[in-house]
Amino acid sequence: MEKATEFCLIVEGNYFTVEEAKHALCDPFIEDFVEQTGRFRIQNFEDIQVVTGISLGDLEIGEIDDGVYEISCRTSPLILNRRKADLLAETLRRQAMFDEISIEPLV
Repeated sequence: MEKATEFCLIVEGNYFTVEEAKHALCDPFIEDFVEQTGRFRIQNFEDIQVVTGISLGDLEIGEIDDGVYEISCRTSPLILNRRKADLLAETLRRQAMFDEISIEPLV
């Protein structure tokens, strides 16, 4: 059986720290969740679906270079396949929190 290929998003933005980039990633999803439910608690990260089958809690972000970050599911048991990566990239483009967004196979 062939192993599914995992993907990640490479994003660029004018953020000084990985923590700022993480806020840029999470904040629009949290705002939508609060609008829908009226509240937010840290455990809700698992309830916030960024794309079907992938929650905000499944995503992690790491800095590759100054202002360049990798968004992946490295530590999650779930796989960010090409279709889900495309959907997540499109969502992030609509939110306009990052200047550039590309999809690459996870190495």
